Amino acid sequence: MSEPTSTKYVYDFADGNKDMKDLLGGKGANLAEMTNLGLPVPPGFTITTEACRAYLRDGRQPDELAEQVSEHLSALEQTMGKRLGQSDDPLLVSVRSGAKFSMPGMMETVLNVGLNDESVHGLAEQAGSGRFAWDSYRRLIQMFGKTVLGIDGDHFEDAIDAAKSAAGVENDVDLTEEHLRALVETFKQVVRDHADRDFPQEPREQMDMAVHAVFDSWNTERAVLYRRQERIPSDLGTAVNIVAMVFGNLGMDSGTGVAFTRDPASGAQGIYGDYLQNAQGEDVVAGIRNTVPLADLEKLDKKSYDELLGIMQTLEEHYLDLCDIEFTIERGKLWMLQTRVGKRTAGAAFRIALQLVDQGLIDMDEALSRVTGAQLAQLMFPQFDAKAKRKKIAKGMNASPGAAVGKVVFDSYTAVKWSRSGEDVILVRRETNPDDLNGMIAAKGILTSRGGKTSHAAVVARGMGKTCVCGAEALDVNTKQRVLRVRQGPHGHEETIEIHEGDVISIDGTSGDVFLGEVPVVDSPVARYFEDGTLSEDDDLVVAVDRIMRHADGARRMAVRANVDTAEDAARARRYGAQGIGLCRTEHMFLGERRELVERLILADTDAESEKMLAELLPLQREDFIGIFEAMDGLPVTIRLLDPPLHEFLPNITDLSVRVAVAEARGEKRENDLRMLQAVHKLHEQNPMLGLRGVRLGVVIPGLFQMQSRAILEAAAQRIKAGGVPRVEIMVPLVANVQEFETVKHDIADVAAEVRAETGTHLEFLVGTMIELPRAALTADQIAESAEFFSFGTNDLTQTTWGFSRDDVEAAFFSAYLEKGIFGISPFETIDAPGVGELVRIGAEKGRARRDGLKLGICGEHGGDPDSVHFFEKIGLDYVSCSPFRIPVARLEAGRSMLD
Repeated sequence: MSEPTSTKYVYDFADGNKDMKDLLGGKGANLAEMTNLGLPVPPGFTITTEACRAYLRDGRQPDELAEQVSEHLSALEQTMGKRLGQSDDPLLVSVRSGAKFSMPGMMETVLNVGLNDESVHGLAEQAGSGRFAWDSYRRLIQMFGKTVLGIDGDHFEDAIDAAKSAAGVENDVDLTEEHLRALVETFKQVVRDHADRDFPQEPREQMDMAVHAVFDSWNTERAVLYRRQERIPSDLGTAVNIVAMVFGNLGMDSGTGVAFTRDPASGAQGIYGDYLQNAQGEDVVAGIRNTVPLADLEKLDKKSYDELLGIMQTLEEHYLDLCDIEFTIERGKLWMLQTRVGKRTAGAAFRIALQLVDQGLIDMDEALSRVTGAQLAQLMFPQFDAKAKRKKIAKGMNASPGAAVGKVVFDSYTAVKWSRSGEDVILVRRETNPDDLNGMIAAKGILTSRGGKTSHAAVVARGMGKTCVCGAEALDVNTKQRVLRVRQGPHGHEETIEIHEGDVISIDGTSGDVFLGEVPVVDSPVARYFEDGTLSEDDDLVVAVDRIMRHADGARRMAVRANVDTAEDAARARRYGAQGIGLCRTEHMFLGERRELVERLILADTDAESEKMLAELLPLQREDFIGIFEAMDGLPVTIRLLDPPLHEFLPNITDLSVRVAVAEARGEKRENDLRMLQAVHKLHEQNPMLGLRGVRLGVVIPGLFQMQSRAILEAAAQRIKAGGVPRVEIMVPLVANVQEFETVKHDIADVAAEVRAETGTHLEFLVGTMIELPRAALTADQIAESAEFFSFGTNDLTQTTWGFSRDDVEAAFFSAYLEKGIFGISPFETIDAPGVGELVRIGAEKGRARRDGLKLGICGEHGGDPDSVHFFEKIGLDYVSCSPFRIPVARLEAGRSMLD
């Protein structure tokens, strides 16, 4: 018998490549790729995501892992010529997380692993700097204590603040070696006090504990929340990268930075990024000290700067995309610590995609695949009105574009609380950290006084599409007093503006400007482009959107229609690119003044009374349809016959009962109210969503659907006589079996024969049904014998499949379901593919098996959701239909779905 082969859990950087992200995580795969490209990457190895999944599943690391780590650590020590934690010349390593998908700041990192009470002296001797060695040691204890031992980070920060205060200095870098030696002892006492153990002195124990902490960080609350927000699967796990330390804090000839091969905020080509002298990488992303622009590195260290520019060009041409790069300079030697395809704003995504096409690096299909409907929707949001009066109080980094207005809040808890109460809020912090994620999600925008375009706030905001202004240095953010102070005016005449929690500010993530009070907004150029076709060659963003949209339209198979109920909305939808109407809700035509006519129709005691009300409604309906057919001339228009829960047309039973009771107490006679109350009691339903509505209403109230059909067909006849080309599709709602449908279809056929005879026109039209009940989907083959088209009403199909009413449950328990991970996303937002989606697939397949050429569409709001559009393409629907504003999104995603 052959020996069972053990799983390979550890890979040297030279053994991997960029396509191994599932196994090595994004960071490990890209470190391997850079190693293979011959770039200066510190040696190291990666522990796979498979090891993490096994650890999380079994509660302990796999049996083979310790031995494999020892083998690769030994090889690393041979390469470096020193051992981990060696007392006279220690090898130190970083232990970094690295999942398949970038999750900035959400998981853990520990630097300087291998330092202890002995090796700190060896590091000092080798580096020629005792201050550097003791600073590195205090960083290790601080990060290890917080990350691995779970000690509240404030205990360490308080100790640093006390040390700076005692030394009379403001910055960490001003603490001397003696100060840092004392701080190390203080930190070790913090560990003893709060972890009930000493800080571990054994280097391998430090490393193993750090690895386990990185594994555990996959399931921290903030990581779970971020994955849910970004729709990242929860079962991927994280890899762990063990990398030989290189130091950016060895003096002013050292430093660390982040570089982008193009501007992630605008997409403009150039030199973008941040650099910080005498610092480690965490200092940059934390925003603790304000950085200098990357271009300043040329003056500080031209050799490293020139080498970095060459590497940036190499990486962009290799990855064929914007690259986000982390690097360290150690005494004039450049080291690459990470690269990845960078997160970018929506505008940058469209611009960069077209730039790369024009440079011949990618084709239009690839450009289309690199933008999303969600990004396009962001570009259609309003912007601040440049002509409006406004008071600018500060300027920071334009980290993530958009116009955000809201009340100032200073912590995540308040942001979430006020947001849930319906308030728009701006989260204001000195700098954000991963614990602020809840507040960042809740806020309309984020404003910080520290940090640059690569700070935590900037990176996370860009990923979420949130407006963000960073590093507004004029702001003094006092979170304890809950006040924001800004000094303005010429020297000697300054005034201090105080902004308290609850005061309104406006932030412009495109310019970096901060304004006092509410600034009006106007339509974005992209929205105007879709509204009226405005295309200026000077606006590179609109040009990019136009070119990509035209390519998407040429690539897509599915048509995109609109859900509209008025002629005005129909005309707007057509300008947005709608290829017809997929849902015209006729119940929206019975509101306002017409509601009384419907009430009287429902209460009619005689046929004559019913016929009178229907006769009054007929010309009103006909005029509605004439306008819609004119706006959509030549394109299909699907009109759904009346489908409201009946209670929507009747007075509230409680209000009516009170009115009648008060009238009786006063001795007044109110015959109409009493009669209405009797009717409401008779028709009252415990659950109107599952009651007398849809096709049932048409069967129970004689003449209602016939009146609507007559109005539709007479309107079509008038348009034909006027030279129009109406393409009429009459849709019967809420059908559960074929007999219901055939009853209504027969009545429609009788009306059509009468209208043809009366008008002398040749009327062509289709009669189909809305599939919004599970039984309809499961018996679709029977219904297709009579129905000429199906339109899946996924809003109601979701309600009837899950057994809950959207209006009731979204406020009642959806938030708890989302927080607990029962729902990754609301099934009303994205199609529930295994449940509701499967019913749509079954209905489509059964329908087409019975009727060749059966037209299939979707008219729930899922028709404008990017993920749902891809699902509908996969199962072969003919079109999706959505609200006018979402039509461009659906067009783009229908094109992208052809590339899946």
